[in-house]
Amino acid sequence: MNKNTVLAYATIIMIIVGLGLIGLGAFRYNEVAGWGFAAVGIGFFAIAWVFNALKGRV
Repeated sequence: MNKNTVLAYATIIMIIVGLGLIGLGAFRYNEVAGWGFAAVGIGFFAIAWVFNALKGRV
């Protein structure tokens, strides 16, 4: 397993966790906590985007 494969797996895991957090924020917590879960989920998407951009450069 090389570095690009590790970054690909990390990207997929980050996207799944981000979708889960956004789903929790949208459907489970209808109060202020939902906004926090959604914001953290969007942050996970941003980190996954960086991991995807690093593939082939590290």
